[in-house]
Amino acid sequence: MTTGYASTRSTVLVGLDARVVDIEADAVPGGAELHLVGLPELSVWPARARIRSAIFISGTAWPDAKVTVSISPAIPPVYDAAADLALALATLAASGVIPPKRIAGRVFLGELALDGGICPIRGVLPAVRAAVQAGITTVVVPAGCAPEAAQVPGAVVIPVTRLAEVIERLRKGTLDGYRYRPPEPPAPPGQSSGVDLADVPGNEAARRALEVCAAGGHHLFLIGDGPASMLAERLPGILPPLEVEAAREVAEIYSLAGRSDRAPGARVPICSPHHTSTPAAIFGSVAGNRPGAVSLAHRGVLHLADAPEFARPTLDGLSRPMDTGQVRITGLGRTVRYPARFTLVLDARRCPCPEGQACTCRPVDRRRYLGRLALLLPRVAVCAPIEWGDRGAQAGEPSAAVAARVVAARVRAAHRLAETPWRTNAEVPALELRTSFAAEPEAVELLRSAVNTGLLTVEGLPRLLRVAWTLADLRGANRPGVDDAAGALELWKRADNVEGR
Repeated sequence: MTTGYASTRSTVLVGLDARVVDIEADAVPGGAELHLVGLPELSVWPARARIRSAIFISGTAWPDAKVTVSISPAIPPVYDAAADLALALATLAASGVIPPKRIAGRVFLGELALDGGICPIRGVLPAVRAAVQAGITTVVVPAGCAPEAAQVPGAVVIPVTRLAEVIERLRKGTLDGYRYRPPEPPAPPGQSSGVDLADVPGNEAARRALEVCAAGGHHLFLIGDGPASMLAERLPGILPPLEVEAAREVAEIYSLAGRSDRAPGARVPICSPHHTSTPAAIFGSVAGNRPGAVSLAHRGVLHLADAPEFARPTLDGLSRPMDTGQVRITGLGRTVRYPARFTLVLDARRCPCPEGQACTCRPVDRRRYLGRLALLLPRVAVCAPIEWGDRGAQAGEPSAAVAARVVAARVRAAHRLAETPWRTNAEVPALELRTSFAAEPEAVELLRSAVNTGLLTVEGLPRLLRVAWTLADLRGANRPGVDDAAGALELWKRADNVEGR
């Protein structure tokens, strides 16, 4: 068995940021040893055990050489085993088992099982995209990940299932002949999810609030005993389908979460975590390199049912992604960022008493209950009361009719914001609302008078100006007038008796 040098490539992920790493192997005469350099210390022994077992099971004798495999740049403190296949092939190529030139210039992805199988991995979509952007178009991936990897334009995807199969094809030089050819793409999914606004009885104020939030990207607070979840799950149905770039971002997030089979495609995603969810489930984790609910709702809707029941640190922690559009988590010697630009829908009862039970709360109990939302409510632009309406009442307007108005308003906003980095009215900074996108003087004066009387805070003034712009877009006006400002103010104070606001 000859000894020598071999190199290939793989990828590592830090959050959604994928980078290509060089894997080099050098074999010299000596005992049958394998040294891994560049892996986190706690990952060296498990990786070596998987590689050794997979090679034995594949029917290949362990190289009678001292093999050193180096990964450069070094992998972050958390190793997700995606480079196992590349490490094993570099080891065999340096030992002369397979020709080194046949693994060069390619990216190999896959976790090795002890029986020699190649297991699917999370994050294939961003990993393959990083390889193509680095100029490496041939990517070998686990067969279960091939349909996902083939979504990346320009990628030549080769699916594999077992290490023995890869070794045999590399020896014969036939690996490239097994290129994955995706089947005919299905028809693109429509925006309808089977739920319709017409199903929601009554609640005209909440339905109008939902339309305004969809048109401008504003956050929504629903208060009262009523069909809050029904309204929230119908919000994606009146939002425009995702644009190509937004759909790509969402698909990569779901890929990293290991839920590529549930990626929404062009549909707007919605995520409704339970109030018992851990902070890692809400915001994501460094250790698992896994996005949380706020990122799964990226470019879509994040619904917090019974919002005051969530842990206070969780509620307070939401304020940062609401402001920045991303989650930033630091730990284990690194910082990961996950995109998290969503429309937040909060709902809460007026007091902590169970639904349907006569209220026995004191005013201080109600203030304490809704006071848990103290950091979130100042970032919410629209508030609406909800109640259980008469189910025998005439059906409301269907989602399709509302969605048509929302699209028209979004088109007007997109035309106005075409030369800016913002997409919706809710994203426009306060400075721009005073300069480039100023409302009619009478409209501004109305809102300023609300500030002077204490009805509105100084920080709330630009938030209501953004809502006024949305109302103007919905009625086809060029600038918000006094009626739009009054409408925005009404949407702000509509839910009366909100304690702690």
